[in-house]
Amino acid sequence: MDKKVNELILKLNETHSLTEAEYETLIIGRGYFAGDMLRKLAVKTRKEIYSDTVFIRGLIEISNFCKNDCLYCGIRRSNSACKRYRLSDDDILACVDEGYSLGFRTFVLQGGEDAHFTDDRLCGIINAIKSGHPDCAVTLSLGERTKESYRRLFEAGADRYLLRHETADKVHYEKLHPAEMSFEHRMQCLEWLREIGYQVGCGFMVGSPHQTASSLAKDLKFIESFSPDMCGIGPFIPHSATPFAGCDAGTVELTCYLLSVIRLIKPNILLPATTALGTVHHNGREKGIESGANVIMPNLSPLSVRKKYELYDNKICTGEESAQCVQCIKARMERIGYTVVTDRGDIKK
Repeated sequence: MDKKVNELILKLNETHSLTEAEYETLIIGRGYFAGDMLRKLAVKTRKEIYSDTVFIRGLIEISNFCKNDCLYCGIRRSNSACKRYRLSDDDILACVDEGYSLGFRTFVLQGGEDAHFTDDRLCGIINAIKSGHPDCAVTLSLGERTKESYRRLFEAGADRYLLRHETADKVHYEKLHPAEMSFEHRMQCLEWLREIGYQVGCGFMVGSPHQTASSLAKDLKFIESFSPDMCGIGPFIPHSATPFAGCDAGTVELTCYLLSVIRLIKPNILLPATTALGTVHHNGREKGIESGANVIMPNLSPLSVRKKYELYDNKICTGEESAQCVQCIKARMERIGYTVVTDRGDIKK
């Protein structure tokens, strides 16, 4: 098996493509030496394109109201214990102004699917950010919307949209979501975003309930075929107020292994080392960067609401993951040989 996996790693490094069955073998047959080989190739590949730079994004969690009831999510609508909040327009713009002074040139507005944030309201916020800071990029991560809504937000100045597909396996998707949510619609939204002209990001949880090597192989093949500009993956972490409260969390090992695979699938992809990685291991984000990631998204949200945006239990929400601690982040990256840059951090074509 080791020889076969090594051959597949070399093939992926050369062609950036495997069959779905080969991706499954790559996952099932992984071991220490294969993981080390894969990691070194992924780091070599990302350094050829992005050198030793790490991009930082200022994450602003604008609302934890959500109309959806996803079985894995702590802000699902049926969680009556969730302490709900939404930031005002002025709150959001104040976060951006503070982030700009700290050196951030990309801002990520993330939230549940909250009807309060209409197209008109969001267009006003985007226009204000772009008017005040024309050298910055705006990324949205606000779930499923209509094609016309996506178009309006793009025309208002949004540059990127991150919509995690969560799984490219329809059967698996239906085990993670309520019946009113549609796998086909999620994929349709990603196609609309690409068609409109966004830099598009997708992503999935690693180790989510009912996930198999086969479903992960489908995720990898989807990333290969869709070719996103960004891909956010992180370990599944259970939340105590969801049906999956008693499930095991995903591992740092498999998450980092898959980060390396994705780097070889699309060498120029923007690949975050996520907060979830930092939650399951104190050096999780460093491990992600050392596996081929090149983006970190520290939190710019007001400290008073960070704990409330709890998609999973024990989320880190104070300290060195904070955007205000840029020097801490820079020092942590420098210790492993990387440099945080003040840059929009666009994908290199």
